[in-house]
Amino acid sequence: MAVIIRTGPDMTEKLTLIACGILHREIDCLIAKNSWPVTPVYLPSGLHTDFNKLQNALEKSLEVHAGQPCIVFYGACHPLMDRMLAKAGTIRTPGQNCVDIYLGHEAFNRELSAGAFFLFEDWARKWDRIVGGTQGLTPQVMREIFSSAHTHLLAIRTPCSGDFRAQAEDISQRTTLELRWIDIGLENLERALETTITAACRSSHG
Repeated sequence: MAVIIRTGPDMTEKLTLIACGILHREIDCLIAKNSWPVTPVYLPSGLHTDFNKLQNALEKSLEVHAGQPCIVFYGACHPLMDRMLAKAGTIRTPGQNCVDIYLGHEAFNRELSAGAFFLFEDWARKWDRIVGGTQGLTPQVMREIFSSAHTHLLAIRTPCSGDFRAQAEDISQRTTLELRWIDIGLENLERALETTITAACRSSHG
């Protein structure tokens, strides 16, 4: 899908995109493909496990870029997300979370209802630091938590993914969740970013 963003002749500043780093390679790929007027700033994906850290990091980044054209790649990942963005005068990508945005709402709800715990490569490679280290979960507690809330592990391969099968299989064993794989292209992510960039550009000329 070729996406053309018409920013107008007076659009001299690039948009700053403050984004969760979980899909940084995919976002970089789309920015390059479409020549979008966007400079990305990525925050660690592990911030999702701590609302206070996520809020502090996001508010600090928004403050640093105050007064600049800015958009945000996040879902409703914090209870105060939309309030923070309204205060900063910016907007975010539409969607509940990164998986919802990437898979599309229908597929996300279908897999979630089936009991999936979603796994992108970024989290697979940082599992001990994000899930084990941050939360201090013992192996037994980890198994109990994941097996009681989910039926399987759904590893999501994107066109930008490397080989993270070994990490996914290890997490499957440690959580006792069946490992399943799904291959999804960049179309939904591209559409969400296009929508947000277009809205921001229109607003800047309004």
